Amino acid sequence: MASLAVHLAVDGFPVRYAPVSTPAWIDAGLGGAGAQIAAILRHLGDDVDLCSIVGTDGAGELVRAQLRAVGLDGPGVIEGTGSSQTVVLVAPDGKRMVYPHLAVVNAVGYPESRFAQALAGADLAVLTNAGFVRELLPAAVLKGVPVAVDVNVIADINEVYHQPWLDVADIIFCSGERLPCPAPTWIAQVLTRHPGAAMAAVGCGPRGSVLGLRDGRLVTAAAVAPLGVRNTSSAGDSLFAAFLHSWLATGNPVEALSDAVVFAGWRVGHRQPTSVLLSGRELAQLRLRHPVRISVGWWDQGG
Repeated sequence: MASLAVHLAVDGFPVRYAPVSTPAWIDAGLGGAGAQIAAILRHLGDDVDLCSIVGTDGAGELVRAQLRAVGLDGPGVIEGTGSSQTVVLVAPDGKRMVYPHLAVVNAVGYPESRFAQALAGADLAVLTNAGFVRELLPAAVLKGVPVAVDVNVIADINEVYHQPWLDVADIIFCSGERLPCPAPTWIAQVLTRHPGAAMAAVGCGPRGSVLGLRDGRLVTAAAVAPLGVRNTSSAGDSLFAAFLHSWLATGNPVEALSDAVVFAGWRVGHRQPTSVLLSGRELAQLRLRHPVRISVGWWDQGG
């Protein structure tokens, strides 16, 4: 997705009803997991082609302008009749509640031929769990391009909706927010059930992040928040994208997890995190100032 996203301050959750309420702040900008991940990767120094659907409506004009500003309005961005829009409620402690309106885009079939063109010569296909992406999964597999997926706030390993993504993924990320079990247990279940996956990771917010590797290692990175926490709405996309960038660059998943934790922790320290980015050099400098505590165990031996 490439969405028009409005971030709105609320006093806390649950939101108290009032006929009129004046927020402390409100910001609008580029949202949607696809656009956010692509923008992060591009600013870190990767060559990125974004495949998405943007409408010809007023919201779409704003989204197109934002994509052009970050160099992502390429041939992979096709026209639809309407654009996805998102409202994000943000509490003073940084917790967020997201209201994505995606139906108008999911109703459009993305052309497989256009996606296949983008895959040519690619090192990695980074696929979100948007509905229109499902029909594109076979193309990625047939092209032999490794697949990275983020199944977001998944709550059930047997959930039918996510199975097509999990079945083809080499790299699997998700949030720990709705998991029915501890992250190490979840990772063990995922890697056991999906033997084609090389690694699986869970973002656990203030508890850091956990990464399981096919060789049995379980890597835990403690959370880092250089600027404190103001808005966690970009945390998952930031962790996922920064990990992929560093893993592609170094081939070292432990180092990549450290980079990802620092980047995500820095980004959630901003009121509007989706509007701030780092270059690869800036991320390296930030990590030097904020080292990450790493511990290693085994997911296939009870942790």
